[in-house]
Amino acid sequence: MNAYCGANCENCPSKATCKGCRNSCGSPFGGRCVAAEYIKAVGVEAYEAFKKTLTEEINVLLSAEGLPPVDRLFELVGEQVNLEYAMPSGRKVKFLNDKNIYLGAQIEFADLGVCYGVVADTTFLLICSYSVNGSEPEVVLYKRR
Repeated sequence: MNAYCGANCENCPSKATCKGCRNSCGSPFGGRCVAAEYIKAVGVEAYEAFKKTLTEEINVLLSAEGLPPVDRLFELVGEQVNLEYAMPSGRKVKFLNDKNIYLGAQIEFADLGVCYGVVADTTFLLICSYSVNGSEPEVVLYKRR
């Protein structure tokens, strides 16, 4: 598969359902892809600069939460990172679209049984915590960009 962003599609756990980035005009799972949209609009170099700036913004927020920085953001399919959060009312809510592709990273503290996840696109940034198996997610920070 030939990705706009240069991602190695062979390692993607969702490749069986992927229509291909270029074959689908940048919508391989039927939703929006932050990488394809950015690259088609302003080019690969601008996308890489956006990822660098976004990583710096994320690291400032992670530092404020007492968390270590992330080195790199990865293109992630929404269904892989769209956790279901319990609201105070008890209702469970998903914030993302399973068909979209976002940028994200994970900080794992396996010895403590907890992970922190970062998910973002051009419009929002989400930092959450969850157990190593992905259960019990909690929103740490949600920010509109």
